[in-house]
Amino acid sequence: MTDTKESVEKTLADRLVLKGTLFRRQGRRVELTNTPPTPPEPRAPVRRPAKVARMLALAHHLQRLIDEGLVADRAALARKLGLTRARVTQLLDLLLLAPHIQEAVLALQAVDGVELFSEKSLRDVAHVGNWEHQVAVWECRLRC
Repeated sequence: MTDTKESVEKTLADRLVLKGTLFRRQGRRVELTNTPPTPPEPRAPVRRPAKVARMLALAHHLQRLIDEGLVADRAALARKLGLTRARVTQLLDLLLLAPHIQEAVLALQAVDGVELFSEKSLRDVAHVGNWEHQVAVWECRLRC
C-alpha cells in the first residue's frame, strides 16, 4: 500500500500545476503562457480581377475565334470547350453591354474574394435594351 502511495506522490511532484489566465500560442507546438499573444500584423487586401471581368474577357476571346473563322459557330465552340450551347450564349450575351459598361466591368476587382456583381446580374443589364437604358440600370446598381 505504501508503494502505491509513494508512486502517486512522486508522480504528482513531477507535475506542474498552472493557475491563473493562460493563453495558447499557435505554432508547431502548443505553448501556454501567462502573457497574451501579440496581435497579427494587418495584411494587405488581396485584389484580383473580378469574375465578371474574366468572363467578359473570355467572351471577347470566344467572339474573336468565331470572327476569325477558327471556330464555325457557337455550337462548334461549345463542343470544343465542353460547354452547352446555352452557356456559350450566356457568355457571349455579355458583349451586348454598352462599351462604357464593358470598360467599367473589365476594371472591376474582387477584394478578398468579395465580388461586386454576379454574371447573372450583368446579363440582366445587357438584356435591358438600348445602351442608354443599360447605362441607367448600371448606374442604379452601382449606387444600390
